[in-house]
Amino acid sequence: MEVRRSGIALCVALSAAALWVAGPGASLAGAATGGGECQLQGVANLSPPLTNTSASFAYSFTGTLSSCQSNVAGAPTSGNVSAGIQLPETVTLTCTGGTTTGTVLYQEPIPQGNGSCGNSTTAGASLSTWADGKHTVVSYNTTGALAAVQLQGTVVASMTLTLVASSVPAGCTAPATYTISSDEPVFAAGEGALAALTFSPTTQDQNCVTLGVSSANINGTVGIGSAQ
Repeated sequence: MEVRRSGIALCVALSAAALWVAGPGASLAGAATGGGECQLQGVANLSPPLTNTSASFAYSFTGTLSSCQSNVAGAPTSGNVSAGIQLPETVTLTCTGGTTTGTVLYQEPIPQGNGSCGNSTTAGASLSTWADGKHTVVSYNTTGALAAVQLQGTVVASMTLTLVASSVPAGCTAPATYTISSDEPVFAAGEGALAALTFSPTTQDQNCVTLGVSSANINGTVGIGSAQ
């Protein structure tokens, strides 16, 4: 098993990850003693598509974190976030005749949900990679009602990804798992996550009736930190 140690991963999936978030001048009950907030823009892909009939589904998510502000010196100011996607990682390959290094794909845990365009719940884990190369992993749950999605979660120590076997070169083997650690010191494991975001189909024809929602834009303010 390979272990990568580098920075902040923020929890975000079908709606977005955040820890003790508020807009400028706003406050939350139990406001953060240390943390920050970012603007999130992203896209979620759902399978099967959401309709007006409740059903189980899976999804992946990618997005950008920008305009980050923090009351902690040295906190990152921008980054990317993902859940349920495949990531390229460089590992040691065992091949015929010896070992070498190579890049293969590892699958993030795929978030799962149940619901419809009207209401939904999901659970998963997301990874944020900041501009300084560090990460933070968040385990989360979401609750959605129409266009609004609420997320609550907790920063956890790490995320374990599984090998995509088809990405391994012929004649070689690769480690079955790859672990990415939450090692950003500003956002430690155990801190809480929370967000309120908007969810909208990427095209107007995805109306939940004649065509289900398979791709949706996610926007909002996200944050991470510790409560008093």
